[in-house]
Amino acid sequence: MKNKKGKRTLALLLAVAMAGGLLTGCGGKNNNKTEEESTEEVRIPIIFTVDPTTGKKNNQELADAFNRAYEGKYYLDVQWVLETEEEYRQNLKRMNVTGTLPAIIYDVCTVPSFYQMMVEEGRLTDLTPYLEEDEKWMAEIEPAVLKGCTYEDGKVYLGPISTAAFTCAGMYYNEELFTQAGVDSFPATWEEFYACCDKLKEKGITPLALHTEGTGWTPMLIATAAVAEDPEGADFMHRMLPESYDNPSGYKLAATLQKLFTYTTEDALHVDYDVAYSNFFSGKAAMLANGYWLIDQIPDGWEDKVRFAAFPQRTMVASPETFGWAVVSTYSDEVKEAAVEFLKFRTHYNKQEKEAFFTQDFEEAPKVLSDYMEAFTGAAQIVPNYQVKWNSILQEETIGEALPLLKEGKIDTEGFVKMADESIKEYEAEQ
Repeated sequence: MKNKKGKRTLALLLAVAMAGGLLTGCGGKNNNKTEEESTEEVRIPIIFTVDPTTGKKNNQELADAFNRAYEGKYYLDVQWVLETEEEYRQNLKRMNVTGTLPAIIYDVCTVPSFYQMMVEEGRLTDLTPYLEEDEKWMAEIEPAVLKGCTYEDGKVYLGPISTAAFTCAGMYYNEELFTQAGVDSFPATWEEFYACCDKLKEKGITPLALHTEGTGWTPMLIATAAVAEDPEGADFMHRMLPESYDNPSGYKLAATLQKLFTYTTEDALHVDYDVAYSNFFSGKAAMLANGYWLIDQIPDGWEDKVRFAAFPQRTMVASPETFGWAVVSTYSDEVKEAAVEFLKFRTHYNKQEKEAFFTQDFEEAPKVLSDYMEAFTGAAQIVPNYQVKWNSILQEETIGEALPLLKEGKIDTEGFVKMADESIKEYEAEQ
């Protein structure tokens, strides 16, 4: 069918590129080796997750492409684990303590304190020398991406992707439900956004698919985008580890979250993202905040219903460094060298993804793809992901505790701000 074909357009283009040898330029297998020159295949341990909501094996296409390109030389030895991203991050901490980390890890910098500890304890390989000696690798990385992956000591511990094009988050919306409520297009301003929510609600349609666990991802995306509406808020969102939330931006964050939860489902409290996902893709809610990667998780039959837009004021949320992957320093030089080759391959693969995406025939693809391209190229502001800026206690504990209290009226905005500031004190005491 046309829609299904369109949904897989990017994957098909990449498959053709690989078949034509476009990805072998970053170093593929050499079939001309003599028997004496051949060496044993180096295995690179890594853990990839299986999405509990969709059953999709994340990064499977990337792993398969690498193993084909380097057959007989390197092998990405994947352990598939059924868990959420939050569970993966928690398990990274456990594996670090027990000395059982795989050779390559990701989601490292989404918890700033963990990232800092891993760097300071020498647990991550410094990739700077590899980047400096490989001009081709360096040339394939957008400057903003490389800057984001550069640590405060000037070194690079996160293997960068090529482009920020696929790192942005905005709002997915159900076009059929919008039409039922008399909404012709996604709102351009925050005032129009709340008016849209009111229209949906008046028609008996729940506007937002939200949740409170797992760092409160979907409501926090919307709220932090709203905070950045004015220059003061935008500056606040760029601060690393804010010293306090007792300021206009902190109160705006709390007030926005409080308002958002008046537009959501009854089952939004004390649950993780999977519930929000299910509510959106069962037609129980009209909007779901998330990033580009959700396009790959749109269920069959939903391609014509789902559209994408930047948040109001043409705002998107992204931090390309969250897509940087690290090489664990305790492995042998042989394995680390192989792991670096995989990171180079991944950068090149991502570059090919961008080229395939922006040159495809969007008339043959679902509207959501062209929506994303228009939102990304037309973004007036890209706000940093709060996950790489704010303390881990706030993210992993306070948000999950505070959002239900805020929704149920057990605390007000001042109470939320106090809880946020208390998380800072606890975090500093831990350090």
